[in-house]
Amino acid sequence: MRGLQMAGSVFLASIMITAAPLGAGAQDGTLATVGTKTFTRAEIETRVKPKLIEIEAQKYEVMREGLDEAIAEELYRLESEARKITPEQLEKDEVEAKVPAPSDADIQKVYDDNKEDLQGQTLEQVKPQIVEYLKAEKAQGRRLAFLSELKAKYKTVDKLKAPTVEVATAGRPERGGGASAPVTIVEFSDYQCPFCKRGEDAVQKVVDTYGNKVRVVFRDYPLPFHPQARPAAEAAACANAQGKFWEYNKKLFANQSALADENLKTYAKDLGLDTAKFDECFAKKTHTANIDKDLADGVAAGVNGTPAFFINGRSLSGAQPFEKFKEIIDEELAAKGGGAS
Repeated sequence: MRGLQMAGSVFLASIMITAAPLGAGAQDGTLATVGTKTFTRAEIETRVKPKLIEIEAQKYEVMREGLDEAIAEELYRLESEARKITPEQLEKDEVEAKVPAPSDADIQKVYDDNKEDLQGQTLEQVKPQIVEYLKAEKAQGRRLAFLSELKAKYKTVDKLKAPTVEVATAGRPERGGGASAPVTIVEFSDYQCPFCKRGEDAVQKVVDTYGNKVRVVFRDYPLPFHPQARPAAEAAACANAQGKFWEYNKKLFANQSALADENLKTYAKDLGLDTAKFDECFAKKTHTANIDKDLADGVAAGVNGTPAFFINGRSLSGAQPFEKFKEIIDEELAAKGGGAS
């Protein structure tokens, strides 16, 4: 009996420790001491900063999803009542009926972009899935556009703000409107990552759509399990030294399955670079320190996969569709009085 009581006391004590508020600690910020060594809140927060950033971003995404659903439901309710129809019928009328069927060109592009991952399946075999994917993508775009129309009709004030992270451009290659652009997008990417390749399509559409309103900065984040990603990043930096970064960058993503060293040198020749200078730069790994800094800055910003984007410091992870970029960019432009596209 005594043993059970002691075990129970230990169990209750563990609950009390676990349940202690996160903000608990000494008034001077001390969280723990070991002998003469003191661990302060500031020190531990610095130590686990990437994880804290990730948790904060996850918390925001959960809150954002819940708030967006609530706002959408209320907007649909107001509009369906005004039209004297059900919310389901409103969805059919304004979304489903206004989404065009995917074109053969769109279907072919998705197939070509993902051919390597389809394990030899023909276009005809996967066409139904591609069609459903494109329809869902276009439907989501139309749904977001319709919700924007409803927000204008029924005054909607959204006060939930996304957490931001300060991410330096570090003098890395950029395109768009330069430092004066109201929106800066810092991208962390990996040349061997298939999701990064998909993400480039959305980034290109962002540049084409917003022009000088955006500034896109490319930073390297070669993942350790992609052995050719780091050499490709070194090669791209060497191309940048000769003023051909974006041309070389595009070449690498277009040839993701052929990133061996000899191929990297061939691409330099194809683009008219001084091959002697390029080969020397590549052999000496001239830009290793910059790549290491990109990796370190990415970790500090909470990057744990690629591609990862920071739009005016707002985190956007993964190969997101253009509409997701547009949503954030338009919010940032509106906040700065730059006007949405």
